[in-house]
Amino acid sequence: MSWKQTYNSKLVSVKEAASKIESGDKIWFAPISAAPVQLIEAITDRVDELENVDMMSGLLLHPFKFLQDPKYIGRINYHTVFYGPCARAFYDVGNVNINSVHLSKLDKVFIEEKPNVLLADVSLPDEDGYLYYGSMGVSTNGLVSELAEKIIVQVNKNQPKVKGTKHRIHVSEVDYICEFDHELVELPQPEVSEIDKKIAAHILPLITDGSTIQIGLGGLANAIGYGLVEKKNLAVHTEMFTDSMVYLAKKGVITGKMFAGFGLGNRETYEFIGEGKVELAPIYEVNNPYEVGKNDKFISINAGLMADLTGQVCSESLGFKQYSSTGGALDFVRGAGISKGGKSFICIPSTNTSKDGKLHSTIDVSLPPGAIVTIPRTDTMFIATEYGVADLSNKPIEERVKALVSIAHPDFREELLEKAKSKKIIK
Repeated sequence: MSWKQTYNSKLVSVKEAASKIESGDKIWFAPISAAPVQLIEAITDRVDELENVDMMSGLLLHPFKFLQDPKYIGRINYHTVFYGPCARAFYDVGNVNINSVHLSKLDKVFIEEKPNVLLADVSLPDEDGYLYYGSMGVSTNGLVSELAEKIIVQVNKNQPKVKGTKHRIHVSEVDYICEFDHELVELPQPEVSEIDKKIAAHILPLITDGSTIQIGLGGLANAIGYGLVEKKNLAVHTEMFTDSMVYLAKKGVITGKMFAGFGLGNRETYEFIGEGKVELAPIYEVNNPYEVGKNDKFISINAGLMADLTGQVCSESLGFKQYSSTGGALDFVRGAGISKGGKSFICIPSTNTSKDGKLHSTIDVSLPPGAIVTIPRTDTMFIATEYGVADLSNKPIEERVKALVSIAHPDFREELLEKAKSKKIIK
């Protein structure tokens, strides 16, 4: 039987594909542009027929129905390995369960949790009958396909045929195929603020030609990413390949390898990755700190929410309230620490404003109750605010405190020193 005959023999409607899910199934689907939205919603419509179905994924950018109503709890439960805006918006409904995990260890999560179903949004088949997971799905789907007992794919002509490792699946390996063409969800980028520009201006001179970079998304990341345009001979080893990296590649700034766990951004980014110029691999391989550390002059740039005066960094909670997740931040901080000539930067605006309009320092003598330590002080290298960069690497506590006070907002510096003395952190 030819692969085309095999394809047609497994082809069903989206509704029929959804009917193959049974009570007790544990389902994995990759996030964002890899989520087969129509198939998932068709499964969700069967809520009255199902019990104890677990949906597992990560950063969602679609407001799935199972997030929005408590009637799904116990029938279609949602578990996330990265807490994002959609899950956050509906958290109080009660159907979001957060698994705190380093993305470098995501393979262990799959092996231990044993999802028995993979749902994947895939490309049109190539001439040999392979379906590609696209710029996001490569990060996880390959390993899950090896563990799953049931594989259901939704073929989408807009999903790019990407280059990489564990990046595709043959039609003979799937159980059911349905088709639905839809645009890939894009992540709109915020404007770059004046504070973003100031932080970037402190960091950019510390990044030398020939570095290998890891940068995320957002205003600050874009201020730094697009600000690298004057550098030369950069390479990329990053969790996410972003719009700014496409810009740098097209400008000839990136001349070395381009290696990533997934691509996230606008349509141009998805098309660029689809041209085979970026090597994608499972996220747990890309984020492995020891693999990261093999890159000399590795530069890791991540955002934080707050830090204490000894260098502990929180980037995932506001007190006891979960805001984001650990993700790959510590993976890359540790990788930079292993790298010969490596540097990791945690970027934090010096202040935030509470609901009552009061200004607060994001650097304080201690983190507030409930705040999660994302980056231990033993791993922190550089912390940057709009007032400068504090080098904490291998420094004693007193030097750390003084360095962090020097980059705090000027209105809080004297108060921070007094707090540090009163708590006997410094003399």
